[in-house]
Amino acid sequence: MSKLATRILIVDDHPVVLSGCRALFASDRAIKIEEATDARSGHRVYVSRKPDVAVIDINLPDVSGFELMRWIRKDDPAARIMMFSTNKDPAVVVRAVEAGAQGYVSKADDPRVLVKAVRTIAAGGTFISPHLTKAVTFSGAAIKANPVSLMSPRELEILRLLGRGDKIGEVAAALSISYKTVANTTSRLREKLGTKNHSDLIRIAVEMALG
Repeated sequence: MSKLATRILIVDDHPVVLSGCRALFASDRAIKIEEATDARSGHRVYVSRKPDVAVIDINLPDVSGFELMRWIRKDDPAARIMMFSTNKDPAVVVRAVEAGAQGYVSKADDPRVLVKAVRTIAAGGTFISPHLTKAVTFSGAAIKANPVSLMSPRELEILRLLGRGDKIGEVAAALSISYKTVANTTSRLREKLGTKNHSDLIRIAVEMALG
C-alpha cells in the first residue's frame, strides 16, 4: 500500500449494524474498523485511536450522536464525522451539517452508499445520501417550521433525554452540567414550543423522535 490504512470508527449500539459494517469493509485491507457501542466509549476510542472518519449513530444509549460529535470536535476540530441514522427528517439532516458533520447517510440506504460516503469523507469531501439531499432541497419551508430548527444542539439533547424518560437530575448527570442549567433550559423549551407544562414537553419530545 502507498499509504497507511484508513481507520474508521463506528459508534452504534446495534450488533447487527456493527457486524454489517465489518462485513462491508472486510475485503478491503486498506480499511481498519474500530467499534464502540455508546458515546462515552466512542469518545475514548476516538481520542486514543484518532480515526480518519467517525461514523456515528444519532440514537445512542447514553447521550446522542450530536453530543458525541460535540465532544469529539472539542478535542479535534478537524475531525471527519458522518452521521449514520434511521432518522430521515430533513431538519435533522440540516442540523447535523450545521453542527459540523461532513456527511449524513440513512440506514435505509444501499450499503454501497455508506462505502462511498466513508471514502469521500476520508478523502476530505462531504457526502449526504442523494435522496436526503433532494428532501432537504425541496423542504425549505417545512424545515424552517420544524421545531428542531428552533433549538440549539444542547436544547435538542436535553429534549431528547427528557423524551426517553430521564429526570432533570439524570439529564444533568448525563451531560455533566448542573441541575439548574437543565431546569432553566427546560423552561426555555416550554416557551419555544408553546407547551403548558412538563408533560406536554415530554409528549412533544416523544413525537419528534429525536433518535
